[in-house]
Order: sequence, then structure tokens, then C-alpha cells
Amino acid sequence: MERNSNGIRMRNPKHISNAISSLVQQLGIEVKIKQGEVLDAWTRIVGDHIAKVAIPTGIRNGKLFVHVTHSTWRNELIFLKQELIAKINKEMKQEIVKEIIFR
Repeated sequence: MERNSNGIRMRNPKHISNAISSLVQQLGIEVKIKQGEVLDAWTRIVGDHIAKVAIPTGIRNGKLFVHVTHSTWRNELIFLKQELIAKINKEMKQEIVKEIIFR
């Protein structure tokens, strides 16, 4: 057995990130965490200009819901939808968003 810096014996010491990763998988909340990361990263992904008029409100079943302040912007964003989905999923390194619903 190994001892930590305080002299306490440790069995199979693990790096904290490995332990957290394992716990997240066991609890089945990995997708929920990634969905939260999408919301947090929205401005970085889409840029300040779009983020000022389009605010993500949530994700359910692969659908990202975004509140848009003006109908003209909503129409513009519909044309950019596939590009935004690709950018989001690339940033997240997995397919989190399958559809964007602009409201």
C-alpha cells in the first residue's frame, strides 16, 4: 500500500478527474453535463453578434431551444441552422444538438 503526503495509507490511489468521470458515467448524467456546457459556450461558439439576439433556453432530446429577439434575426438564423449545429457539436466533440428550434 502507498501512503499519501500525510502518511495515511491509500488503496489504489486515483486521480480525482478519473474518479469524477467514473461517477458521472455511473450516474448517467454525462449528456446533461454536456448540454449545460453547450449553453455556457453559446456566445463563444456563435459569436457576440448572434449571442446578443439569440439566447439559448434549454436542450431536450437533442433539440436546442433558442429565444430570438427579432423575427428578422430568426429568419436569418434558420438559414444558418445546420452550420450552427455543426459548430456546436464540433466544440462539444460529440453530437449533442440534432436540431435547433428558434422561437
